[in-house]
Amino acid sequence: MTTTTPPSGASGGSLVLDAEALYRELLRGVRSMMSPGSTRLAGIASGGAWLAERLQKDLGLEGAPGVLSSVMHRDDFAQRGLSAGAQTTLPFDVNGADIIVLDDVLYTGRTIRAVLNELFDYGRPASVRLAVLVDRGGRELPVHAEFAAARVALPATQSLALARDEQGVFQFQVHPVQEA
Repeated sequence: MTTTTPPSGASGGSLVLDAEALYRELLRGVRSMMSPGSTRLAGIASGGAWLAERLQKDLGLEGAPGVLSSVMHRDDFAQRGLSAGAQTTLPFDVNGADIIVLDDVLYTGRTIRAVLNELFDYGRPASVRLAVLVDRGGRELPVHAEFAAARVALPATQSLALARDEQGVFQFQVHPVQEA
């Protein structure tokens, strides 16, 4: 796991983090978390879903990973409304499943709370664990990733997002936080 602080002038563009190297660390961590033959992957739209899709392939798992949307369970739904993002798709039975939820960046914990509510709308899993590419701290809820490839200190005035190019190569982008 890597811990880093970005340069104080980083206000846009790419953060000095190797997203591909962190992905390889996430792959190692998720592999160690898996139960043979029974673990299912579900990624949070969109960055977590990209990670789940690539992990599913790199781990040689059959079928497609799940995609979890936080839209319907957000505590700021009144301000954000419905987005044009992905909808929840779970191509496996949630009841009794061992599920690893994947996200690109863990920050306040509010998105994780929302997707857990969404997941339980589909059934009762045996276990749910969280793995993230980057944990940036700043938690507002008691949420903890069982595995984080890196921990990054970033000011609250900046957001960190995973991006991918046409070839599926990951990179991070830092943006100023938009005022509501």
